Amino acid sequence: MAHRDPPSRHDVFGTDVSLTTIPEVVGHLLDPPEEGLVVAIANVHSVMTARRQPALRRALATAGIVTPDGMPLVWALRAAGHDSAIRVTGIEVMTETLKRGGDTRHFFYGSTPEVLASIGSVAAESYPEATVAGMLSPPFRELDDTEKTDLVRQIRAAAPDVVWVGLGMPKQEHWMAYAHPLLPGVSLVGVGAAFDWLAGTTPIAPQWMRDRGLEWLYRLILEPRRMWRRYVYNNPAFLILLVGRYVRTAAGRLLRRRIS
Repeated sequence: MAHRDPPSRHDVFGTDVSLTTIPEVVGHLLDPPEEGLVVAIANVHSVMTARRQPALRRALATAGIVTPDGMPLVWALRAAGHDSAIRVTGIEVMTETLKRGGDTRHFFYGSTPEVLASIGSVAAESYPEATVAGMLSPPFRELDDTEKTDLVRQIRAAAPDVVWVGLGMPKQEHWMAYAHPLLPGVSLVGVGAAFDWLAGTTPIAPQWMRDRGLEWLYRLILEPRRMWRRYVYNNPAFLILLVGRYVRTAAGRLLRRRIS
C-alpha cells in the first residue's frame, strides 16, 4: 500500500515544524510507513532547547512529524506566511487516536506506575474500544545499553501499533530516536505531560488560556519550583524572535507593495 507523504514542515527558529491537523496526524500514525513513524509534539521549550542542544535538534529533524503544540509556534508559522497553521496538541492526538478503537494496540511508556494505573482505568472507562497492549515505567535515571535494549525488547514483545512516550522533553525525543530503528512499523509519539492530563493527576489549563498562549502561566502557577527555570529564559527569548519575524514579514510585504 502506498503511503501518503508526511505533512510539509517549515522553520520555526531552527526547528522544522509540521503544518498539519489532528486528523492528519492520527491518520499517519495509524498507518505508518514500513519503517515506522516518530511524531514529536513541540512547544516553545522544545524549540528553544533545540537551539542550544544539537543532539535534540537532530532528534527533532529525524522525526517524521513535528506538531505545533502551543499557540506561540502557531503564531510563528503564521508570521512566516502559513496562515492555515493550527495547534496540534499531544493530548488531543492521543485521545482522538484512542477513540478510533479497532485493532490498534496501544503501549504507554514513561511516567510512574501510579500514573500508568490511572491511565489504564481511564482508557477502560472512556475508551473501551481501545486495546492497551502494555505499560512500562522505566527508572528515572540514565539507563545503560543493556537496560535500554531490554526495555525495547519488552515493548516489541507486546506487539504494539502505537507507543505513547511520556518521558518529558528532551528525554522522550532522544529515546524515540534510539528506539525507532528497533521498532519497525510502529508509531512512536512523544506526548510528555499528556500522560498526567489523561490520568487526571494534573489538571489541564482552561481552554481560554490555551487559546491565548497562556498555558505556560497555568503550569507555572501549578508547579513554580519545577517550571520557573524553563520559562524565565525560553519565553522572553522566543518572544523576541517572534517579534523579529513579524517585523521582517511586515517589512517584506510593504516593500513588495511599493515595488508593484
